[in-house]
Amino acid sequence: MADTIGAEQLRSYIERIERLEEEKAALVADIREVYAEAKGNGFDAKIMRQVVHLRKLDSADRDEQEELLDLYKRALGMAA
Repeated sequence: MADTIGAEQLRSYIERIERLEEEKAALVADIREVYAEAKGNGFDAKIMRQVVHLRKLDSADRDEQEELLDLYKRALGMAA
């Protein structure tokens, strides 16, 4: 009996994960379409991805990353 209950619970988890993976794939495709549409209207998708990433960060983390980037650029002679 315990094996049956465990197997049913496991199957339920696996099926939920599979459904979520399908939803995730659909969302990824939708996001790709939005980037393609933006690119078609003259926007740079690579830069847009960076902006999306930066907007996910809180201001302290964003400031820290920008400071480190500036530090590295200066160390490599790339700063203006």
